[in-house]
Amino acid sequence: MGLVTDRNEVLDIYTEAKEKGWVLPTFNSENLTTCEAILAGVSEYGRQKNEKNLPIIIGITNNYPPRPQAKYYTKTRQWQLGLRLFLNDIEELASTNSPFKDLRVMIHLDHIQWDLDKELLDWDMNRFSSIMFDASGLPLKRNIQKTAQFVRKNRNTILIEGACDEIGSYSSNGRIDLTEPKVAEEYFKETNVDILVPNLGTEHRAGNVNLKYHGELAREIWNRTGVPLCLHGTSSIVPDKLSKLFEDGIRKVNIWTSLERDSSPFLFQKIIENASKVAGPKKIKELVQSGAIKSDI
Repeated sequence: MGLVTDRNEVLDIYTEAKEKGWVLPTFNSENLTTCEAILAGVSEYGRQKNEKNLPIIIGITNNYPPRPQAKYYTKTRQWQLGLRLFLNDIEELASTNSPFKDLRVMIHLDHIQWDLDKELLDWDMNRFSSIMFDASGLPLKRNIQKTAQFVRKNRNTILIEGACDEIGSYSSNGRIDLTEPKVAEEYFKETNVDILVPNLGTEHRAGNVNLKYHGELAREIWNRTGVPLCLHGTSSIVPDKLSKLFEDGIRKVNIWTSLERDSSPFLFQKIIENASKVAGPKKIKELVQSGAIKSDI
């Protein structure tokens, strides 16, 4: 199994997932530890469900302003180095010498900006399985123009996901502009992307308590276009809604916030539990007395 980057093989995985009623998850990462944890989790899930050779997508953003993950992959904050390290790590983790060699691992470039990532867009796309080309900050006509141009150039090389509208975050203006079905239809017909990203009411940072995932809107867009849909901001959906995503035409989901949000308290607890082992009792006592640590360890 191992790494899957050939466009036709990636399409075959999506066809298989459709036949099985699966929604393919993309977990974003910005360090080796998270990459390995993702693969370990998928392997364990496969053992529990007696499913061999499960497909999994690991994604990374590059110069995406809200979270430039390739930059965070290295302390140098150089995206070129961070992205090369990410690619090398994934290739090793998916190699024949890896405990995860039976998984089908795909690499996704997420929220690749039409302007900020121009240098990356000239890279050889054969090292990646899919890309989200993001010109959603532009007016619709220019978004369509830029996306269609990229599709024409790279259609035969890589699976292309297109962003019809911007997906917000809790730090934005708080307004959710849902994608109109007629706009989604126009965008798809003019760009011919493989996967469409509409705004269905979710957000990336899951900070708005009034959020609502609009499944009926997803179904209408899917029925009008017939194109597989990708849901961004999946971490903002309550668990009981996740089981309905496939019926709504969602074939891929992107996940980052829940990894960051749910792992942080656990990691902090472990740091506290092991603080005296790392720093020594004397240092911990000094920190408590100075007020740096507000309570007893």
